[in-house]
Amino acid sequence: MAAERNADGVERRLPSDEARELLALTRDIARREIAPSAAEEEAAGRFPRELFALLSRSGLLGLPYDPRYGGGGQPYEVYLQVLEELAAARLTVGLGVSVHTLACHALARFGTDEQRAAHLPAMLGGGLLGAYCLSEPSAGSDAAALRTRAVRDGEGGDWVIDGTKSWITHGGIADFCTVMARTGGAGARGITAFLVPGDAPGLSSAPPERKMGMSGSPTVQLHFDGVRVPDARRLGAEGQGFALALDALDSGRLGIAACAVGLGQAALDEAVAYARERRQFGRPIADFQGLRFLLADMATRIEAGRALYLEAARLRDEGRPFGRCAAMAKLFCTDAVMQVTTDAVQVLGGYGYTADFPVERYLREAKMLQIVEGTNQIQRMVIARHLVGPESR
Repeated sequence: MAAERNADGVERRLPSDEARELLALTRDIARREIAPSAAEEEAAGRFPRELFALLSRSGLLGLPYDPRYGGGGQPYEVYLQVLEELAAARLTVGLGVSVHTLACHALARFGTDEQRAAHLPAMLGGGLLGAYCLSEPSAGSDAAALRTRAVRDGEGGDWVIDGTKSWITHGGIADFCTVMARTGGAGARGITAFLVPGDAPGLSSAPPERKMGMSGSPTVQLHFDGVRVPDARRLGAEGQGFALALDALDSGRLGIAACAVGLGQAALDEAVAYARERRQFGRPIADFQGLRFLLADMATRIEAGRALYLEAARLRDEGRPFGRCAAMAKLFCTDAVMQVTTDAVQVLGGYGYTADFPVERYLREAKMLQIVEGTNQIQRMVIARHLVGPESR
């Protein structure tokens, strides 16, 4: 496994020449197409749909999936490093690719051969964009309490879905949605997964949420009012939906961890560049030991987070249990980026608190990463359950 170092000094161990070419392509797209307009478009709240079309054409929207269906056939350790580079350029793009990958997971892993052949090529390389619909107004961390219901209309016929989903990234603009709905009794075993077209009659979206960051990434409520879905679009068996959802989230947490490391790397790079240029008391502020130690701590957190998410990815690639390590990676990396972006603002002082420099945006975006794909309190519960077993009842 050869190592390479990019222009920012990040050393990457990549398993193949193809992986190195993918990282080089990603950095080129990030530098030329994503980063230059990131600040302006985030300030305007503009979602860069054309960039996702470019990523799709470049083969970067389906990297961890089967090449037979248009995927890239890459190990997760490569996919996540691509994700990190995209997030460093603009978190809306990195997170968007992670969410799209999450939305494809249930079909790619649990769909029938006929379902995969019918839908995956367009989802992975045809310019489509996906959304993942699990959370609801009264079912966030307790996702198994969801109330959106799917009812059969006749023997073996369509399903009719009614309910509301909340906090849906790409809601209102997605071409397809992976939706968890209740088809049976209460609890996790009464939930089934469906692949719903984004333009299905009866599917509508509320105005985007007004957020403290990530303004370019739409987050909305989706309303299902008699949405009809053929049984051929049911993913997995009836009652298997919650297990599918949790399986996807183990992998999705690694995507969030990689995005966090990318955002942290961007903040560190900005802080180092500023410290070298800014002069006080007749010399660069990078000469002062207190600031040097701060930068050293920031760099250490980023490297530790990168090592942790890659360890979890390699476990996944080897077919070994990785859920505990994925929860640790999501927890550590997102807490780390919150600290790193806070410190980056401190390095820049008053300038760091202004929108003239990107670190104030990085700080606002970092907070979101501690919440999505399971709050960090939920990650601690997952880790503890692996350590000592489920809680007593």
